[in-house]
Amino acid sequence: MPYRIEFAAKAADELRRLPKPVQKRVARWVELLSDDPRRLGTKQLEGRPELRRVHASKDYVIVYTIVERRLLVLVVRVAHRKGVYRRL
Repeated sequence: MPYRIEFAAKAADELRRLPKPVQKRVARWVELLSDDPRRLGTKQLEGRPELRRVHASKDYVIVYTIVERRLLVLVVRVAHRKGVYRRL
């Protein structure tokens, strides 16, 4: 059963500000995460076991959490790799 995808307000705002080609890559990854949020290429964040990340491109990262009981993937941040882990 596929997971539902939701974006936190901050993540939705960050996504809107990204260049169109990066938005398309993020959209493709989000679709893949809805099928399997623990797929190959994703990693659990050190020190934040509730969060996972995947590189949508060389420079942009999607940070998300999985809510199993609701079959939900909540995207927390979508940002450049240099600043994505600040203020999580």
